[in-house]
Amino acid sequence: MTLLDEVLQANQAYLEHTQEVNTWSKYPQKHLAIVSCMDTRLVELLEPALGIRRGEVKMIKTAGNTITSKFDDVIRSLLVCIYQFDIKEIMVIGHYGCGMATATSKELIDTMIKRGIDGKAIDKIKDELSQWIDTFHNPKDNVEKSVASIHENPLIPNEIPVHGLIINPDTGKVDVVVNGY
Repeated sequence: MTLLDEVLQANQAYLEHTQEVNTWSKYPQKHLAIVSCMDTRLVELLEPALGIRRGEVKMIKTAGNTITSKFDDVIRSLLVCIYQFDIKEIMVIGHYGCGMATATSKELIDTMIKRGIDGKAIDKIKDELSQWIDTFHNPKDNVEKSVASIHENPLIPNEIPVHGLIINPDTGKVDVVVNGY
């Protein structure tokens, strides 16, 4: 059985046993957007650890909760959150033990080449890849950097507070890194 088969089977079982009907609005009740890492340890941890339920926030997940430019995919998602979904506050939430802190562009490139990716394709993104991966060394520092990138972005309104937090993926304890701008 493939993973797709497992997912489809689980979905069928869910549909047969749930009485839930989607009555949630696409507009988040808490008017909050969260930028967080895609780490698997945060699945089914982050939301309950923060007291967040379905329909309350917009969740944006990306490797290392990193902002790479003034108009990257995270910023574009935040712009939609603010201007289409009435977001009034933003939180960047990193986590201790983030794999991005030990990753390197060289290791990633070596693995890409081993998997058959053409070196010419890699050459086109090598500098950007290095700027993204090789500058991440500490999860707390990265949260501060991401908060500053959002706060200083000319497309984000100044009245939107941007907070930085870090969560322990083993216990769920959250620490404040930046208490809003």
